[in-house]
Amino acid sequence: MIKKEQAQIIYLILAALFIASLVASNLIFQKFIYWNPFGWYRFEISVGLLPYPLTFLITDILSEIYGRQKANQVVIAGIFASFFSIAIILIADFAPAIENSPINNTTFHQVFGLSPLAVLASMIAYLFAQLIDIRIFHFWKKITKGRHLWLRNNFSTFVSQFIDTFIVLTLLCSFDILPWDIFTNLLISGFLFKVIFAAFDTPIIYAIVFWFRSHFNLQIKDTLKIS
Repeated sequence: MIKKEQAQIIYLILAALFIASLVASNLIFQKFIYWNPFGWYRFEISVGLLPYPLTFLITDILSEIYGRQKANQVVIAGIFASFFSIAIILIADFAPAIENSPINNTTFHQVFGLSPLAVLASMIAYLFAQLIDIRIFHFWKKITKGRHLWLRNNFSTFVSQFIDTFIVLTLLCSFDILPWDIFTNLLISGFLFKVIFAAFDTPIIYAIVFWFRSHFNLQIKDTLKIS
């Protein structure tokens, strides 16, 4: 009973981290930065991408340890949380600021006014990408009979991340939030950024999965059963 409660608590913590990362990434997306770690390529990305790799790491952990259904439930919960954040932003943007408000109506609208459209674009892309990520992950898990975690972790993430980046940038440009002339650069930078971090998280997911299997006495094909 104690370990079942532990499994439930860990699941809730992972779900909370997933939802917080997803909502935060949509709220901060309008700031763009550059990153040149290798000296030969300048990544130009939205700061909204910074917490994004964590969401795919979490869904892969959930898929591996808790199963496809529980991973899908967290993704759907994240979608609802994001749309709920849209409602809050719209209400806050509509409400008039008092004269002594540190943030006036114009500043607030400039920072958060585009968030509802961005969240909509992000959620459409994200829904496709995450469900495809989970499907591919379990496809390769079945083919490899639960072995070669690195294969399904990376291959599922690479495919889904490209789909996510392509769809969200297409929608943002179509909504006139971003200009089309930076589409290609942002697509390449965003996708490569996600791929690099997906590759870096491979040893992390191995370590986490190893701990789960050791702590909860799981075999390769086993998943934790929680209510």
